[in-house]
Amino acid sequence: MRWTLLWTLAACAPTTPPSSPVDPAAATSEPTEVPAAFDHGAADGVSNPELAALLEEHWQYTMRANPVWASWLGDHRYDRSLPRADALAEEQQLMAGADMLKRTLQFNTDTWSRSDRTTLALFRTEVNLGTARQVCQFSSWSISPRDNALGMLNDLGSIQPLSTPEQVDALATRYAAFPGWVDVRIERLKDGKERGYVANKRSLELVVEMVRDELKRPAAERGAIRGIEFADELPDADAARARLIGLVDGPIADALARYADMIDNTLVPVGREGEHVGVGGIPHGGPCYRNLLMEYTGLDVFPDDIHKNGLEAIKSVHAEFATIGERALGTSDLKEIFERLRTDPALRFETSEQVQAKAEEVLAAANTKTPDYFGNLPEIACVVAPVPDYEAPYTTIAYYRQPAADGSRPGTYFVNTYAPETRPRFEAAVLAVHESVPGHHTQIAIATELPDLPAFRRHAGQTVFVEGWGLYSERLADEMGLYADDLDRLGMLSFDAWRAGRLVVDTGIHHHGWTREQAEQWFRDNTPLAENNIVNEVDRYITTPGQAVAYKTGQQ
Repeated sequence: MRWTLLWTLAACAPTTPPSSPVDPAAATSEPTEVPAAFDHGAADGVSNPELAALLEEHWQYTMRANPVWASWLGDHRYDRSLPRADALAEEQQLMAGADMLKRTLQFNTDTWSRSDRTTLALFRTEVNLGTARQVCQFSSWSISPRDNALGMLNDLGSIQPLSTPEQVDALATRYAAFPGWVDVRIERLKDGKERGYVANKRSLELVVEMVRDELKRPAAERGAIRGIEFADELPDADAARARLIGLVDGPIADALARYADMIDNTLVPVGREGEHVGVGGIPHGGPCYRNLLMEYTGLDVFPDDIHKNGLEAIKSVHAEFATIGERALGTSDLKEIFERLRTDPALRFETSEQVQAKAEEVLAAANTKTPDYFGNLPEIACVVAPVPDYEAPYTTIAYYRQPAADGSRPGTYFVNTYAPETRPRFEAAVLAVHESVPGHHTQIAIATELPDLPAFRRHAGQTVFVEGWGLYSERLADEMGLYADDLDRLGMLSFDAWRAGRLVVDTGIHHHGWTREQAEQWFRDNTPLAENNIVNEVDRYITTPGQAVAYKTGQQ
């Protein structure tokens, strides 16, 4: 699933040079008439007044420093702003986090309620994450098909209401600031390269291809325009669209071209490859990886132990494959089972419409079944949407995006309908239940709707729990009767083998110095995953070290 941490310590501003002494509170450009903030309840359920005041301060700071995240949640006070992209902003946010942590250590909690003590412990953990990952220097090098300037741009139009001229003007202001934001990112990436920080070569090449392919489209067909939905009541929507198209086809296109050219000419030639493709190929890569494992699992674990755990887990899944493979395919031989599942055209979709329809069918069935299994269900709905065209060839098979806290946007299960002939039918059911119901949507939407909890607890997500729940749901779905036959169950096992394999492959890449080719071959030998999924997933593990180990760890 695609998940955004509440306390984003890599936030930044499009127009401020790194050397300028800017107050982060003044780093946003608010509209003349500031709309009221959606009341997220920053201190809901908190009894201690000192803790309540600190949580309110932290929440308001977070909204200012992360204006796109604020818009996503339904707080539209900063809809004209982009996050800062300069090094000074990052330093200021780290200092702010350190200051808040220092203040929490001065609290006398002897008379506090159990709930307040729990909230304080979780708050300390949440703010500490930014400090722990600082050794990785992500803002100096991290770039991939899932993390790049084009993706950020194309999200902007879908998260802002567009029912008044003032709201259109806010989005246009944000679009106009985007070229400056890109230029600051370019300088950060160039500076990172000079200090030995650079992304892996393949990811850099894919981002260049993605951006240049997008620029070949007519401006009106690019994601920054296609993602926009004007409200029916908006006066003169044609003029509003023309204004935004002018920005997308002019200064924004020029900025994206500069971005792609810099990556291609400056970063690709020195991009990480071979045994250095993992995070071990950057300065301080070892401590970086250990900190990320702790962040994503919540445990102080060693990479070697995770690797061994994965090897043991895959043995258990292989035994289940042999049993169900005999029933469904007439063979218990793992090699035969994997080959059949990976190559039989009859087990693939034929059209993108079929992929979408199957996802909707499984979600509908799950919605019918869940009231029999859960006493508490979210009020807000989940919908299915295709992964956007610009992103689909370069990204994973699916992801989930949480609903807006104000109820203005449902939870969305994005399914990749690109190249449907490569999408396995037998994995469609398990994929849907993981990403939607009773998986991510059920858990995350309930969390956002919980009463009497402060906002950061409702909207932040501990990866090991969120993804552990997703994997739990895959097995639960079998008990609920959401798998039609043993082929669907083989899909469930395919996913379980995939997640066990992540423990092996992620640590292989980032700790043991595996090459991309070694990681891909391990998946071919031990799982029935389709080739395009293997390639995209290994790309993902390389660019997001440690995240993949949270899934199986959380399930266990």
